[in-house]
Amino acid sequence: MGLVVPGPGVQNALAAVGTAYACSSPVLLLAGQVDTKELGRDGGALHEVNDQLDMVRPVTKWCKRATKIEEIPGAIREAFGRMRTGRPRPTEVEITWDAMRSSGDLKFSDPEKPLSRVDRESISRAAELLAHARKPLIWAGGGAIVSDSSEELKDLCEALGAPVAMTAQGKGALPENHALSLGGSYFGYGPVRWAMPEADVVLTVGTRITWQQARPSTALRPPQKLIQVDADPSMIGKNYPAEVGIAGDAKAALGALLEEVRKGKVDQERWSASELEHFRENHRKWLKEKAPLQLEIIRTLRKELDDDAIFVCGVTNIGYWANLAYEVRRPRTYITSSYFATLGFSFPTALGAKLAAPERQVVCVVGDGGFMYACAELATAVRYGINLVTVVFNDQAFGSTKSDQVVNFRGRIVGTEVNNPDFARLAEVFGAKGLKTPPEHLGKALQEALGSKQPVVIEVPVPTLIAPFQIYE
Repeated sequence: MGLVVPGPGVQNALAAVGTAYACSSPVLLLAGQVDTKELGRDGGALHEVNDQLDMVRPVTKWCKRATKIEEIPGAIREAFGRMRTGRPRPTEVEITWDAMRSSGDLKFSDPEKPLSRVDRESISRAAELLAHARKPLIWAGGGAIVSDSSEELKDLCEALGAPVAMTAQGKGALPENHALSLGGSYFGYGPVRWAMPEADVVLTVGTRITWQQARPSTALRPPQKLIQVDADPSMIGKNYPAEVGIAGDAKAALGALLEEVRKGKVDQERWSASELEHFRENHRKWLKEKAPLQLEIIRTLRKELDDDAIFVCGVTNIGYWANLAYEVRRPRTYITSSYFATLGFSFPTALGAKLAAPERQVVCVVGDGGFMYACAELATAVRYGINLVTVVFNDQAFGSTKSDQVVNFRGRIVGTEVNNPDFARLAEVFGAKGLKTPPEHLGKALQEALGSKQPVVIEVPVPTLIAPFQIYE
């Protein structure tokens, strides 16, 4: 939950609320509002902004203004109910100043629990398609994580002999060291690029098949058939025609599909283990050719972190490549800002992750530009003893935009190079521990940082690096 003043407070919160919207996270923004008699006047009241509800509508599922004290309990109840029903997303309630100053006896009640139902006819049709497919493939997105459907996904893919690719938001829905895992996919890259052309039936779970997924190498093409599972009915068939659409909770849908598939006989001709390993090996070779430094850094991170460590992936070059190269072994251990790509989100997000799971390792991967957005939160980390590890990859630039200028605009570099502080010393000024190391010694620095009882910032100088979406194949 976020608690903010009206006007600039709401405006400053919108990047975070928009990120929650993109990530399907249930967040309540509780905002102030000017006195009821000042609404719509544009009279210069403190923190006044015209049409504050209109400002939050694009990044919330539902929003409401309470102008009387008795309206507050109902608004709060509905906000919680809406953000938990169907696709989880943020809601907002704003309360006018005069309502907040009122007093009275209020009764708050819990929202109704949403039901997890799926259409049985759609389940039967989908199960029949999957059972008789020659090369079924599953593509799992963030919806598979949000619904806690990893066990159902694992059981279904094993029953079908179907490999599973995952979006960045879906990484870990199936452990990436599982025999049927095709790992992460990002901007048309990943082992799935070699598997997709051979698939005849594709089951997507909690992903919208956006243009980042459906580049030429991974686009669905007739006669391939799509079965789409999504909590939001409006997403079914939105970006690609669905042969069968299943609107509902992914956990319930996958459980019902598994039950139906097990009733019948699954055709035996499926993907071979050697075939899937060939796709993975092609991907490893491609990574080594295109991003050797990034690959070594990501392998070092994976080696030093526990299987249940939480990896918060910032909008930075190493983060982009981590979508393709970091092996996620548990669900809910890999956090991104989804399609919103919120620069600066990763450090405050990692603070929250460490507070939620203090017994687990939490590592924030961030660039120098992104870290500067929220580095003042080092004070929060030190004050409350939040001992996460933050790895700042410093190329003295907003690196991805600079790379775009080099690759696409003949090297005309404008406004993307920056003068940074010494991040290790900056951490120490706040009272945290600061380390600085070249990429080849990152493993040793991580070992030291992970053993610390205080927040640690590791600065890693790197050159300007190319991102996956700047490679055209």
